[in-house]
Amino acid sequence: MTGSETSPSFRLAYVPGVTPTKWVRIWNERLPGVPLALVGVSAAEADGVLKDRGADAGLVRLPVDRTVLSAIPLYTETTVVVVPKDHLVAAVDEVSAEDLADEIVLHPLDDTLDWEELPGRPAIERPATTADAVELVAAGVGVLVVPQSLARLHHRKDLTYRPVVDAPQSGVALSWPEDATTDLVEQFIGIVRGRTVNSSRGRPPASVAASAAASAQPKRKTPDARGARRGPSAGTSTGNAPRRSSSGAAKGAKGTKAAKRGKPRRRS
Repeated sequence: MTGSETSPSFRLAYVPGVTPTKWVRIWNERLPGVPLALVGVSAAEADGVLKDRGADAGLVRLPVDRTVLSAIPLYTETTVVVVPKDHLVAAVDEVSAEDLADEIVLHPLDDTLDWEELPGRPAIERPATTADAVELVAAGVGVLVVPQSLARLHHRKDLTYRPVVDAPQSGVALSWPEDATTDLVEQFIGIVRGRTVNSSRGRPPASVAASAAASAQPKRKTPDARGARRGPSAGTSTGNAPRRSSSGAAKGAKGTKAAKRGKPRRRS
């Protein structure tokens, strides 16, 4: 292999709370010869990582910089409030932002929700991260409003969460640099959109398919040259079975016919 020939690979960035497992599994099934590397980034870092080509594509939270990045929205998350298990909120199925008016609502610096006005009362200081805010909730300092996947990511046995019906929601999208829409990016787009492997836009390009096929192709055994033209095994006759003479067969048939004929019967 020369220095200019490199094996294809794909780098996928993802933000906390997003679970790419299903799509990675499908990628590995369809393109076994193209390794996929996961790159964990914070929600705030995601745009910069993609712009700097630190990843080929990313599962990020909206909005993104549409002047540079392309994005396909995938889903929108439910927003929940994280509270201690013995909190009054734990006794209901859902709450509104107004129901949190008397609560200290923590607002971490890495918050992913686009609030016009944060509900409740502000804390004295903003926690640095969502993980730090969860620790404060467990200590009884306040409550935390986040996308549901982040509540699950930072799950604790002493905490629970409930939907907030009128809070802003967080959208998740597949994003990549607009001027770097490669064949492999198209492959991942097809996977997240649910295209089948036989789809014309879901098939790997020839170079990728060849690489994948080469890595998956089992090695063939070298045939035994000595046995390729091996003769018949010992003890096996190579001659033809003796044929019966046609004249002998005719004589035998004539003799049998004569034997059946017998002596002529007398007429009375």
